[in-house]
Amino acid sequence: MRSARAVRALPAVTAARRRARRLPPLVAESVLPVLLLLDVVAAYPPHELPAPLALTAALALPLLWRRRAPLAVFGAVAAAALVQWLAGIQLPADAALLVALHTVAAHSSRRVTLAAGAVVEAGVLLACLRWATDGAFLTPFVAVTATVVAAAVLGVNVRTTRAYLAAEQERARRLELEQEHLARLAVAEERTRITREMHDIVTHNLSVMVALTDAALATQHRAPDRTTAAMVQVAETGRQALTDMRRTLGVLRADEPDAERHPLPGIAQLGTLAEQMGAAGLPTSLDVHGDHTHLPATAQLTVYRLVQEALTNALKHTPAGTRATVLIRCTAGTVTVDVTDTGPRPPRTTTAGTATATAGTGNPAGHGITGMRERATAYGGTLQAGPLPGGGWGVRTRLLLGSGGATAA
Repeated sequence: MRSARAVRALPAVTAARRRARRLPPLVAESVLPVLLLLDVVAAYPPHELPAPLALTAALALPLLWRRRAPLAVFGAVAAAALVQWLAGIQLPADAALLVALHTVAAHSSRRVTLAAGAVVEAGVLLACLRWATDGAFLTPFVAVTATVVAAAVLGVNVRTTRAYLAAEQERARRLELEQEHLARLAVAEERTRITREMHDIVTHNLSVMVALTDAALATQHRAPDRTTAAMVQVAETGRQALTDMRRTLGVLRADEPDAERHPLPGIAQLGTLAEQMGAAGLPTSLDVHGDHTHLPATAQLTVYRLVQEALTNALKHTPAGTRATVLIRCTAGTVTVDVTDTGPRPPRTTTAGTATATAGTGNPAGHGITGMRERATAYGGTLQAGPLPGGGWGVRTRLLLGSGGATAA
């Protein structure tokens, strides 16, 4: 019967606990002192009340500050309990010692908790020696000692749980910061990739369009047919540039279908590129050794962009009559790219893996050389660019297909 009533009372107890948690801290902490004071007022007649009431107040009222100063409150309560023992008055307010011990255990180290528990246990021993009835010392001593141990253990559990939750919150905070950092890195990497792609697309196609337009202007009176063909090629180059830009920027829009309609350029499109450069005034021969069909799309895109940038530099910085040669060697694990031209250009400072000046100028390297070096580095390769022994200029790189580079292509 009692069990059934207890089960039915559980929802009410749970609701009361939830309401208690919503109370202001001072109100919640004053409940026990008020109850202890009311108990002693109801238990003693008026002429016997002053001493028990004063001792109860000394035991209970410090609990109002137990969370702000647990050790000081414990000391005050222990001192009041000693005075009570010396006065020989038994009071229900002795429960304040257990509350103070629980608070110390919840907010202090294990060493301090053990010291506080020893103090309370000494009080239990003194109390049982003085007030145990009929010589029954062991039973109350064991029972009260178990209560003391339970109060201390519950306090330690509260402290452990609080420390665990704090550690989890800190871990979650660090994880969130790490995720934000990785997201920023991903955004920066994607921005760099798009910038590199846009530079290659715009620089190459504009250079070709300018060369074709100059050729059309030069032949507009004496060869109108060639002028018309050049302008048609200008229009086709412009449309190709727009297609490449849509494909590159399509990753920024989830509903952009151009990337699916127009696959990434690769080694198979180098023939078209060579024809385009020839039409712009840079006759280009292409020679591909080995099977390139097994190469990943990102590796083929890297090869295409390297050749495109090298030919664009040759077109911009060499005089008329220059010829270019593109040689691609494909193996199971590597791709070697050699782009040479016959045009004379001013000397440039070069180092293995980098070129530190742009063709035809003494200025520092622009985005083109930097982008070529980044593309080669993404596949574990180095870029070599410089004058050739027999004249002209050459760009050479060797890509290691096992070095990744999918994200940087």
